[in-house]
Amino acid sequence: MCYVITVEFDVEPQRAADFLRLVCENAQTSRDLEPGCRQFDVCTDPARPNIVFLYERYHDRKAFEAHLASEHFGRFDAATRGMVASKSVHALHRVDPAA
Repeated sequence: MCYVITVEFDVEPQRAADFLRLVCENAQTSRDLEPGCRQFDVCTDPARPNIVFLYERYHDRKAFEAHLASEHFGRFDAATRGMVASKSVHALHRVDPAA
């Protein structure tokens, strides 16, 4: 069973392009450097460009906690703190339908 995180950001409209660049860098670095990160998708809705949705899959909760403790996540979090109007985070467990 995988540990799944979903995040929906409501980004300040004037900062949306900067935020999107930074979140994509964070996603790529997470996929490249974190062995427990299995998937990290960044999604947008063309009709609402200030909404950014993340779908992240980790081996387990410990792998996600390692992500939160990583240097690159700390830099991303600090750099984007003033760009986000609100965010919603959900932690889930992926159910394998074949199991």
